[in-house]
Amino acid sequence: GYLYGQYKRLNQFDAGVLTGKPLGFGGSLIRPEATGYGLVYYTEEMLKANGNSFAGKKVVISGSGNVAQYALQKATELGATVISVSDSNGYVIDENGIDFDLLVDVKEKRRARLTEYAAEKATATYHEGSVWTYAGNYDIALPCATQNEINGEAAKRLVAQGVICVSEGANMPSNLDAIKVYKENGIFYG
Repeated sequence: GYLYGQYKRLNQFDAGVLTGKPLGFGGSLIRPEATGYGLVYYTEEMLKANGNSFAGKKVVISGSGNVAQYALQKATELGATVISVSDSNGYVIDENGIDFDLLVDVKEKRRARLTEYAAEKATATYHEGSVWTYAGNYDIALPCATQNEINGEAAKRLVAQGVICVSEGANMPSNLDAIKVYKENGIFYG
């Protein structure tokens, strides 16, 4: 709020240029959800433009913070099965779908690692390392963890696994080699 107030004072203009503002300064009622929901809405439009949708698709998400959590929630609402989330140590796979409520309990309330999630969910398995090494088949990749998490080799694995769409929730999660692989193979990317 302070930074936004100073910007407005210095520029004599109310542009709403900073994120995370309080409601009184034009902030959002759904701030925690905004980026994850926005990612999924954007991806749904990209899929629709190509005759597709989230319905019936398997989705892998990296990360387990706000963006990943709310992308999981919205993708599930649109009919997808999100089979993975990750943290800095490893990832969880659950072919039956990640349990949003349990994930939020583990990550936000208990501030625990995904090993606890896997220990509590009988159908989930925990694996060390990057989720982009996962060898199963899925349709949509939503990298929501960190920059440069997908390189050219990982992108080639996505192609081999049948991924049709990569949509980024993190800042620059795909490096240039990965983006080249997406374009060469007709993967919807944004």
